[in-house]
Amino acid sequence: MQPFSDFPSDDLAGAAPSGPARRKRDAGAVAGPASRPEFVTALARGLALLRCFQPGVRTLGNLELARQTGLPKATVSRLAYTLTELGYLRYHADTGKYSPGYGVLALGFGLLAGLEVRELAKGAMARLARETGGAVALGAFDGDAMVYLEAIHGSSALYLRLPVGYRASLGTAMGRAYLAGLPAAQREVLLQRAGAAAPPSDAVRRAVDELAAEGCCYAMGEWQAGINAAAVPFTSVTGEGRFVISCGGPATLLPEAALRGEVARMLRRTAAQLADPAA
Repeated sequence: MQPFSDFPSDDLAGAAPSGPARRKRDAGAVAGPASRPEFVTALARGLALLRCFQPGVRTLGNLELARQTGLPKATVSRLAYTLTELGYLRYHADTGKYSPGYGVLALGFGLLAGLEVRELAKGAMARLARETGGAVALGAFDGDAMVYLEAIHGSSALYLRLPVGYRASLGTAMGRAYLAGLPAAQREVLLQRAGAAAPPSDAVRRAVDELAAEGCCYAMGEWQAGINAAAVPFTSVTGEGRFVISCGGPATLLPEAALRGEVARMLRRTAAQLADPAA
C-alpha cells in the first residue's frame, strides 16, 4: 500500500507538503491522481485505513494503522472514529483495536453481485478447474495487486486454497499477465507507481515475450516454491474492463510441461469466450 506521508498532513483538510515530502515530489515522482485538484485526500486516507485489513488480519490498533499508512496517529484516530460511526469499522473496547464492519461487506458483495463478467465466467472456470484439477481464479487490478473476484478449486490436493478477495502480488502469473497485456507506456507508469510491489524487470520482460509468443504468462515456483501457474489477460465482452484468468497448483499436479501445453490452451480458449473480440 502506498503510504500517505507524502500527501497533505496532518489536518484532514490538508496543507501543502513541505520538507522531504515536497522534495520527493519535486524530484520527478510519477504524477498520480493525488496531484489533481479533484482528488479528496481525506477520503483517500480513510480508504487506506480500510485497505489495511487484508485477509488474515483480524484487528488493528491506531499505532498499527499509523505504521501501515504512514499517517500521524492523531489523523488515524479521527479517521477510525468516523469509519466506526459510519459502520465501516467496529471498535473493540477490550483491546482498543478495530476490525472491519458490516458496511465493508455490503460494499464488497454489492460489487460482486453486479459484476457481469464474474457470472459469465463461472461455468467456464468450473470446467477448467474440473479438467485440470487446479485452482482457477478470475482477477482484476487493484492499486498495487490483483484481487480475486472468483476462485474455483478443482482438487482436494490443493493445500493452498485462496478465496475471493485474496490479493495476489504483481509477481504472480496473474499479475505478470495483467502487466504484459498493457500498452508499454501504461505498463511503465504503473510499474513506477508500484515501486517495491513491482516484479523484477526481467520477469516483466519475460512475461511480455511469453504473452506475445504463447498468449499466456507463467510463474513456475517463483511466487511460492512448488507452486506453478499460468494466466491470460483479456478485455471483457461485458465492457467492464481488463481481467485475468489463471490456473495454478502444486508442481506435482500441474508440472511445467502440462501448464505450457494443455492448460495454456484451455486458458486461452476460456479467455477468448469471455473477451470482447473488438478489443
